[in-house]
Amino acid sequence: MELNDIRQSIDAIDNEIVQLFTKRMACSKQVALAKQQTGKPIRDHARERAIVNRLTAAAGDECAPYVKALYAQIFDLSRSYQSSLWERKSPLVDGIAAAIASTEGKRLPEHALVACQGAEGAYAQQACERLFPYPDILYFDHFDGVFNAVEKGMCRYGILPIENSTAGSVTQVYDLMERHHFYIVGAQKLRIDHRLMRKNAHSTTPITEVVSHEQALRQCSRFLAAHPEIKETVMENTAVAAQFVAESDRDDLAVIASKACADLYGLSVVADDIADSANNYTRFICISRKLEVYPQARKISLMLNLAHEPGALNAVVSRLAIAGVNLLKLESRPIPGREFEFRFFFDMTASVTDPDILRLMGELEAHCDRFTFLGCYDEQ
Repeated sequence: MELNDIRQSIDAIDNEIVQLFTKRMACSKQVALAKQQTGKPIRDHARERAIVNRLTAAAGDECAPYVKALYAQIFDLSRSYQSSLWERKSPLVDGIAAAIASTEGKRLPEHALVACQGAEGAYAQQACERLFPYPDILYFDHFDGVFNAVEKGMCRYGILPIENSTAGSVTQVYDLMERHHFYIVGAQKLRIDHRLMRKNAHSTTPITEVVSHEQALRQCSRFLAAHPEIKETVMENTAVAAQFVAESDRDDLAVIASKACADLYGLSVVADDIADSANNYTRFICISRKLEVYPQARKISLMLNLAHEPGALNAVVSRLAIAGVNLLKLESRPIPGREFEFRFFFDMTASVTDPDILRLMGELEAHCDRFTFLGCYDEQ
């Protein structure tokens, strides 16, 4: 057969497939209504397995794997369609709707008490002042302190670094997310300008040790690799490290921090722009204890635990694709105490002010082992 003849045959088959698929979805609708009346769950693992076994046997060895993959997708589409037909009460959906209504026409307040990790001059402080024109800031030694301050109501908001364009995710923060109850209400991208600084500008003593935050050291790895004689020491925060150097009597000690820290603590810049990349940015999130969704919110973050079985992650990604959601990031972290099982973090471009997206959140909540809506927010 000629290529055009083969393609015409495929087109005819595709038309038949679409007609049969729409008939199958109509039957799925009837199944959903029947299950709703009897209270049965949407998913029936045993029936899905029986269908796959029957159809793969009929397809033959060559096509069996493809039939199995095809029906995994068909089952997922059917479940998604059935779920959209169910009238179910969702505290999550109701809570999001209430948050949207309560912040209509508003934005993050200009005055707020905000928790940050580190000390004056920290990058978190700079991100905080971008989000809040007139913040009162409480500083904490560790990221856990920021989460606790917000969760216990000591501060209305908290600022935390979540990701760097060079060094990647701040895993400490991701791991702490599991242990605390909070919502993301805003985000700020901040350009990071690392400099090498010491106490005495005129000192001829060789620098033998540099202190800074772990992320800052990683972001300046090429500079440090070129100076193997310099010992690297991790501290809680770049600003804390700058303060430590300013108060030290050692003449061989230096810090990697921002120009703001040099001005604040009276340090002298030895080398400018030592980061691996000139376009070095860190993403900071603003968290609160209460769910707040402002009108300009166009980004959603989720945390999911999925069933430890083939296709579980694909099912979620497929639902997002069907809804036309642009997935920006997918991060996985090990679940403590569970062997080779992972928690997934999703960032996506979407807004829960869209009724279809709000309904999607309810569907995902119903079908995940554990579903945490982290927030819908604006990122500047």
